[in-house]
Amino acid sequence: MATTTYTVAVGENWPELVAWGPTGVEDGPSPLANHGRVHFITEADAAPVEYAPRGTRPFSGADLVLAEDSWWRFADATDDRLTYVDGVTGVEVVLCYEPVPDTDVLLRWVELTNRGDAPLSVERFGSAGFCVPTNGARLTFLSGQWAQEFQRQTVNLPAGRFRIGSRYGVPGHNYAPWLAVQDATGGQAWGLSLAWPGSWEIDAEVDPTGMTRVRAGRLPHPGPLVVDPGATLTSPKAALAYSAEGLDGLARVWHAYERVITRQRTRPVLYNSWEATGFDVDAAGQLALAKVAADVGAELFVVDDGWFTGRHDDTGGLGDWTPDESAFPGGFGGFVDDVRALGLDFGLWVEPESVSPKSRLYAEHPDWVYRVDGRPLTLIRNQLLLNLGREDVLEFVWSMLDRLLSSHPISYLKWDMNRPATPRGPGVSDLDGAHVRNYLEVLTRLRAAHPDVLVEACAGGGGRTDLATIALSDVVWPSDNTAPLDRLSVQDGFLLAHAPHLMSSWVTDAPGIFDARPRSLRFRFVLAMAGVLGIGADVSRWTAAQRDEARDLVARYKEIREVVHTGEVHRLPDAVQYVTPETTVVLAWNTGALPGIPEVPGRPVRLPLTGLSTGSHVDRESGARYSAAHLTHVGLPVHWTRDHDADVVVLDHVAT
Repeated sequence: MATTTYTVAVGENWPELVAWGPTGVEDGPSPLANHGRVHFITEADAAPVEYAPRGTRPFSGADLVLAEDSWWRFADATDDRLTYVDGVTGVEVVLCYEPVPDTDVLLRWVELTNRGDAPLSVERFGSAGFCVPTNGARLTFLSGQWAQEFQRQTVNLPAGRFRIGSRYGVPGHNYAPWLAVQDATGGQAWGLSLAWPGSWEIDAEVDPTGMTRVRAGRLPHPGPLVVDPGATLTSPKAALAYSAEGLDGLARVWHAYERVITRQRTRPVLYNSWEATGFDVDAAGQLALAKVAADVGAELFVVDDGWFTGRHDDTGGLGDWTPDESAFPGGFGGFVDDVRALGLDFGLWVEPESVSPKSRLYAEHPDWVYRVDGRPLTLIRNQLLLNLGREDVLEFVWSMLDRLLSSHPISYLKWDMNRPATPRGPGVSDLDGAHVRNYLEVLTRLRAAHPDVLVEACAGGGGRTDLATIALSDVVWPSDNTAPLDRLSVQDGFLLAHAPHLMSSWVTDAPGIFDARPRSLRFRFVLAMAGVLGIGADVSRWTAAQRDEARDLVARYKEIREVVHTGEVHRLPDAVQYVTPETTVVLAWNTGALPGIPEVPGRPVRLPLTGLSTGSHVDRESGARYSAAHLTHVGLPVHWTRDHDADVVVLDHVAT
């Protein structure tokens, strides 16, 4: 890894973590090793175990739980694989380690093979366990609900257990599959993020010595998982990260990793029609919006929900993915060509996993949905969920998307999912795993067959934001809430776990759900510039002055886009700073009171910057020159007035 080492000792019955931290931390006595006698529990329960079954670790939390308890012995080791076996149950477990080059991220997962003669019943199947040498724990996690995702939370845990997870069949809005661990006093940070777009769990426990052990993995659903003789079950990958620079440094480690696993290409400024038209989609109205969008500098026009047959509200249409001929009298292809003639790329909203009960697809294939025979169907948002784990459903979804993309010059898909999975009936023991497998298969096929199409991952907002989805997508929709002050906390939490080049953020006219204080159009634009800029407002209602302001701000964003998407991110109070060797961009917002200037004496707000190169830094707009020491210890001055509540400052580095 770039600056980190992760050292494991191979024991006869279980492996133990020796050290994890900056390179060289392993050169000395292990900070995790216990000294003294163990009372009332087993040796494994007190040890810094990497991974162990319930038989070996019965009291303090096992990573693998089978219907029949298991005890292991060491069988083999290579640089990145440790193999343990149980001769009684026939279990063979391979612990896999993969350092990600040029990052401080280590991937871990488990391959379980049944070498016995009878099926194995798996009740818990973790991806990884690890210990950190804390004295009590400060746990940071991201929680929320629909329209309030990625809210940063901190729990101080002197002892006991903490748990987050999801049974929705997707990561869900309530918690992100991500956790950061620090000592009770803060400082260096260890983190974990799961690559699993299904049900999951993460827990942390502080033992009596103060050491913290974290376990993470998929949640078998409906479960238990059955592994037949000769078969292998592979866990999701868990990404482990470390930073000596605390939570802000840990965020930069995650950002660097996500730049490795995602495609590096320019994310266009988009316009999305949903906020303007809802389900009322027709060629004339959409084209009118597209003309304004092109005029203010958008590069992509996305038609949202309502473009297909039977979709006049949220009770119909899903599953019947053909353009509504009555809405496009000149043909859908002609409409797409008209949009592209404006200099815009074209994108489309889809929700491939869902179906409306009134649709033709449901009438023809009622057996394709998740259901329990003899029980009423469970509708959420007036729709049902397809059993994507079925091979015929997989082929339907894939052929539908492939046909759309092959028939029209579509360069962007917004893949939505507006309901979780409810009871799914008997049959396959691993419905969750089957759905995830085929969901990722469709994304993989999309990338192979249509490599120029960008994919936006959405699930009623931020309901499916995990590393497996991110690796096969290009942007992520963090929340359906686009109100400016509400969005600040959503984006702050998102950037704690994920990179800015993935964060789709729109300028809309939406009032706040949780904080309805009005903010200027400029505030909304500067906030949306913190990631991938989009516009979702009803631009047909904007005044000429608003369009002029929008045009200027879009042009400004395009000047800084590369720095925002590739620079080191430093999160400041009411600001975000992006740093490259040549340029620093600061996006700042006023969320509080004004200083009262000029009616009373006062001073501008100062934003202390971090991570700057030595030398001078020149404000590209005003020409003001600052030393790195001044910007770090005094701060960048920003002036807030009644009419100026957000700012974009670009500082060019001048070496001296």
